[in-house]
Amino acid sequence: MTGHPDLVIVNAEVHSDVPGATSAAIAGGRIVAVDRAPLTGLAGPRTEVIDAHGGTLLPGFTDAHVHPLAAGMQLLTCDLSRLPHSPDRYRDAIRSYADRNPGLEWITGNGWYGDTFPGGLPDRAFLDAILPDRPAVFVSHDGHGVLANTAALERAGIGDTPDPPNGRINRDHEGRATGVLVERAGDLVTALLPPTTAALAEKALLAAQAHLHSMGVTGWQDACVGSLWGLPDPLPTYRTLAADGRLTARVVGALWWSAEDGLDQLGSLEEKRSGNVFDRFRATSVKIMQDGVCENCTGAMLEPYAGNACHGTASGLSFIDPVQLQQICEELDRRRFQIHLHAVGDRAVRECLDALEAAGKANPGGDLRHQIAHVDVVSPVDVPRFARLGVIANIQALWARRDREIVERKLPLLGPEREAHHFPFGALHRSGARLAMGSDWPVTDPNPLWAIHTASTRLGPPEDPHAVGDGVLTEPLEAAQAIAFDIALDAYTAGSAFANHAEKETGRIAPGMLADLALLDRPVLAGKDVSAARTVLTLVGGQAVHRR
Repeated sequence: MTGHPDLVIVNAEVHSDVPGATSAAIAGGRIVAVDRAPLTGLAGPRTEVIDAHGGTLLPGFTDAHVHPLAAGMQLLTCDLSRLPHSPDRYRDAIRSYADRNPGLEWITGNGWYGDTFPGGLPDRAFLDAILPDRPAVFVSHDGHGVLANTAALERAGIGDTPDPPNGRINRDHEGRATGVLVERAGDLVTALLPPTTAALAEKALLAAQAHLHSMGVTGWQDACVGSLWGLPDPLPTYRTLAADGRLTARVVGALWWSAEDGLDQLGSLEEKRSGNVFDRFRATSVKIMQDGVCENCTGAMLEPYAGNACHGTASGLSFIDPVQLQQICEELDRRRFQIHLHAVGDRAVRECLDALEAAGKANPGGDLRHQIAHVDVVSPVDVPRFARLGVIANIQALWARRDREIVERKLPLLGPEREAHHFPFGALHRSGARLAMGSDWPVTDPNPLWAIHTASTRLGPPEDPHAVGDGVLTEPLEAAQAIAFDIALDAYTAGSAFANHAEKETGRIAPGMLADLALLDRPVLAGKDVSAARTVLTLVGGQAVHRR
């Protein structure tokens, strides 16, 4: 370093390779010194010195699986995700939003939880009572279901309509559509929504970026750079914001793989990847959905779901034929794309591992860092394959707790034998698998500290309004599958940076690394009070993108 640093942080608990470090210095956007002693002696007349008052200095978090455009739109429309699980609170919020926006032809929103309603799912009558004449469409918090009122169903012409490929129209005992549209059936109504303008898309993505920065997130992998949930492809928005400097995070885009288009889309994906490349954004990954979720019986399982709730889809759905999936992965790997697969059920996980193993044999010698996201249920036979094949387990740890929705809707479908392999983070880590961590926001809250708390305790954070249910705060969900605090922390920092091919620049606090940092308001490295901590300062390249 020549001259004085731009910033010195002192009196901190620094998560670094220097034992007992309390101080860090930053110059030119990079970390230049880390020490146990205060580095105030390096400061010059223009150096900013921040006293952390014992707070923790961490590498900036990298969210390995997130949907910022959808999350930003949720922040800007009727957002139910932050409300208590109460039909009355939902009803008041929807009515208030509709009254405030009399000019909107469609009333749209996101974030409803199934366990809010008797029987675990809402129906059209709930929305009809609030909006009898205006079409209304609300996407569930997990993005795998859509609730539509009668006016919206009529506009979509949904009556005796057959289920579309990879989707299901839920019906009552008389065969009448209930208003809940599962997976791709939701497209029947979301395709009718007014198009999102470029200006609104930019506003939404910037709102999401600001919110992520407030959580200490400095980078992410967007797990759906394509059209989904009635929203436009965010690729043009990312390019615009990256070109004019408003994209302050470091982002990898996972280009959406359309199951319907097959190998014919390879050329367009290569064109999108080779478009403008920016310092803060590159589209080098491809996202493939192989199944749905267990709660609606679309997660692909090796054995049928327990009980009788999943008649018609007794073992779930594989969205892509496994043989075709192998062909797709071989070709994407050959063309040097990173592959980012969604797999919830144990059959989907196996199909994805088989496909990636075939790709590795067909194209040996790559370092593409393919990953499988979610991994809700993994057969013990398949757990060691992650490490053997070099496949990253991209985990969403905040789900691994005894929420009422999990206990009442999901665990009965799995049965006790599969419950033991539910979110097997501990088994994956012990087998040598590399872990990366993400939120899947807006499916669940993007606070990394909450996810780290749950990964290491298998309990819900007391601060989370969706940690609802007997035992969610006191009874661990399969305690043997917990991972140590430091392993969880590294998964959300170094592990996710590795998944983004950025580990040489971010994810660690060491001289020479980029100053992508998060400063918390309290010490957490002992693993205590983690979920209660707040981010008071977020830096990207040494520049403050969030201050509290």
